[in-house]
Amino acid sequence: MATSSTPVARPSNWNLPNLITVVRILLAPLFIWMLLTDAGQDGALRWWAAALFIVAIATDGIDGAIARRHNLVTDLGKILDPIADKVLTGGALVCLSILGELWWWVTIVILVREIGITVFRFVMLKDRVIPASRGGKLKTLLQSVAISLALVPLWLVLGDWIYWVNWTAMALALIVTVVTGIDYLVAARRDNRHQHDRG
Repeated sequence: MATSSTPVARPSNWNLPNLITVVRILLAPLFIWMLLTDAGQDGALRWWAAALFIVAIATDGIDGAIARRHNLVTDLGKILDPIADKVLTGGALVCLSILGELWWWVTIVILVREIGITVFRFVMLKDRVIPASRGGKLKTLLQSVAISLALVPLWLVLGDWIYWVNWTAMALALIVTVVTGIDYLVAARRDNRHQHDRG
């Protein structure tokens, strides 16, 4: 007996999780302006910039949870989500280096990895959309924590020892960023080889 299957409707690209992601991208210029306007004075703008970054980067987990729970995962969301993260974290790293609070080589290494992987994902779009891996999500979490610690002027409240915590967090984020970048390329090459063998 023949059975008819009802096609599953694809979620709209302009759903709530994707709109949250777009808002996260739009908040980045405001955050950057606030941080640079404070110019390392650790005034009210610095605190507000840090708070804005933390709120904006926290929405990454919110939009992802909503998308998975309500079956609203889209190819556009898989592309926009890492871009939003990179705009925020990249902007924060560059600003911290401009303010002399983070070595430029750290910012450059992280940006080269992030931009390189993003470009690679766009190149691979003709074949398939590559979502963020578990390692990539851990990398984003560590970067978010390290940058948040660097942004919030806790040294004014807790003393200079907090710098050691900040440097340790940033070192861990840097190591995981590099390792996951290499792992990402190795896994992609392995997948391409398997597809070629099947073809």
